[in-house]
Parts: sequence; structure tokens; C-alpha cells
Amino acid sequence: MGIKSFQGARKQQGNPQDKLLKVKDYMTTSLITFSPSQKVHSVVEAIIKNKISGGPVVNEKNELVGIISEGDCLKQLSESRYYNMPLEEDLVEKRMIRDVETIDGDMDIFDAANKFLSSKRRRFPIVQNGKLVGQISQKDILKAALELKSENWNSTTKG
Repeated sequence: MGIKSFQGARKQQGNPQDKLLKVKDYMTTSLITFSPSQKVHSVVEAIIKNKISGGPVVNEKNELVGIISEGDCLKQLSESRYYNMPLEEDLVEKRMIRDVETIDGDMDIFDAANKFLSSKRRRFPIVQNGKLVGQISQKDILKAALELKSENWNSTTKG
């Protein structure tokens, strides 16, 4: 089990008053989380009710221990039918992904956009001091980019 954190190598360049957009300024902090001992059936209900595609799994100390997604739940559903096991009996800890990649909240949103493109993920959790503090999605990055509107994105070309 490992939590990997991606920290961008990009540094602020150009004029000091250039606006540097950071992930932590656009991340979602009000998250629907799941516990390892929770039943997968209740995760499916939460996914449907809240129109989400999954969520972080945290322990009692709010430490990120995994991610569970629609796909993980579908896999469980398929296997439960194959093995004739009721859906209600399976726990999140059996189905969650434990090898979770995170993004640093201080990362520039453009570096985060590149990370999204290279990883093919739709969201990344953000951990600070070992605790889950938020999540950034591709949509959050797009919202940040819209705020720039017609500003020059490449600060190195400013004169």
C-alpha cells in the first residue's frame, strides 16, 4: 500500500505580481468519503444519490488509505453474481484501490493539468500532514483556467 504524491517542478517565472494559481485555491474541501469497514452496497447508494463516480477512503484519523470508484463497485457486482455472493456482504477495504496518487496543494494548476493528462485520472486527493484535506478534479482545473480569461498564460513572454 502506498500513497504517492506528485509535486510539480514548475517554478513561478517572470514578473513577481504574476498570478500563480495553486491547486489548494481550487480544490474541493467538502468531500464524500468512505471508510474501509463500510459495505460496498452503501458506497453504491452514495455514488448514485450524490451523482459522484467514487471517493476517497479514510481511516478514523482522516488519513487517506484508498480510493473506491464506480468501476470497483461494478467489478464487485459482477463477481458477486458469478460467485453467487450477496452484494451487501462485501466491504470497501476489499475493493478499494490502495495505491493512491495524490497532488500537492501548492502545485501550480498548469502542472496539475499536465499531471491529469499524463495520468488519465479524473481527480486527485490532496493530503497535508498525513490527513486528507481536499480533492482536485479536471473540472476544478478548467474553472481556474476560466478565471484567467484573457490574461497571458505564459509569464516568460511578458516584457
